[in-house]
Amino acid sequence: MDNENIKTLEDNNLIQVYNRLPVTPERGKGAKIISKEGEEYLDMVAGIAVASLGHSHPNVVDAINRQTKKIMHCSNLYHIESQAKLANKLSDVSCLDKAFFCNSGTEAVESAIKLARKTTGKKKIIAAENSFHGRTLGALSATWKKRYRKPFKPLVPGFEFIKYNDANKLREAVDEETAAVILEPIQGEGGLNVPRKEFMKQAREITRKNSSLLILDEVQTGIGRTGKMFGYKHYDIEPDIISLAKALGNGFPIGAMLAKKETANKFEPGDHASTFGGNPMACSAGLATIKTIEDQNLLKRTKELGNYFKNQLEKLKERKEWIKEVRGKGLMIGVQIEDEANKVVKEAIDQNILINKLGKNVLRFVPPLVIQKDSIKKVVSFLDER
Repeated sequence: MDNENIKTLEDNNLIQVYNRLPVTPERGKGAKIISKEGEEYLDMVAGIAVASLGHSHPNVVDAINRQTKKIMHCSNLYHIESQAKLANKLSDVSCLDKAFFCNSGTEAVESAIKLARKTTGKKKIIAAENSFHGRTLGALSATWKKRYRKPFKPLVPGFEFIKYNDANKLREAVDEETAAVILEPIQGEGGLNVPRKEFMKQAREITRKNSSLLILDEVQTGIGRTGKMFGYKHYDIEPDIISLAKALGNGFPIGAMLAKKETANKFEPGDHASTFGGNPMACSAGLATIKTIEDQNLLKRTKELGNYFKNQLEKLKERKEWIKEVRGKGLMIGVQIEDEANKVVKEAIDQNILINKLGKNVLRFVPPLVIQKDSIKKVVSFLDER
């Protein structure tokens, strides 16, 4: 089927909630996507920080294929071996003890909010300005952007917002009625905003002092994206709960909420559930993803390549007035520009490079962690020559 027919089918049959760009991916390998026309694109988006091992990584493909030949789905009414193994693995690589599995980041956030309210017996949730936690009603209530929120009011009551990176405002907002504070270790959709280490430490102290929980939304920062397995590890703190998704299955849909044992044990049978959450295929993909990151030492590689990429962008900033700021950690990098970001995204497509934008003037680079240095040089050259 050609692109025109595909677009006609979409227009006639899909609910239009996406602004789609003129690329029709047919297959992918590593950090490359090949379109139906045979055009090869350098992918600096990775499904929005999802395909950390690159597209169609053989270890993940093999794990899924092996599982499909056994059983693709079974109910959580029964014991699922791969689910138990993945929960144990996540406990080993984090400071958390127990996992609840679901299918997406917004579901992971929903379960975190419910667990926080049940654990503490309190209702108030503090989130940050410019936050993004999802689009279901509970997660949307913790999401800052008014355009996302306004059409769906009334949202879940009890949510308040403070300025990100402002410990004084957080201290004023958290009180004896606060169930939890939810923060991103690096704000993704809000513009790739990196907090001060001291702010995250103070957030931990403030919540502990008020018998509130600290929830860190690691949907985008988790599973190696920042050069550490989890974003919270950059700040020398331990949260009570984290939410995961995106890179956990390297493209196979899976989400997870991890919690400290004393918090996790507050959930009882019937408090929460997910028909497809933790299914054998998803958990097999998750296990293969984490094992590959460990076996190939991709955390070290991500840190090194991320530093190289940022340094090259900083040098470019010195020569290009339209580049205003470079920020991020690992291979989660934002470039604030003076131009319209959407214009740069379209120019990049013409050069067979896929870039994502945030808002009007931030370019987001979240490529596969297996990207090569030559590919990074290609992106820098594109920005240099425009």
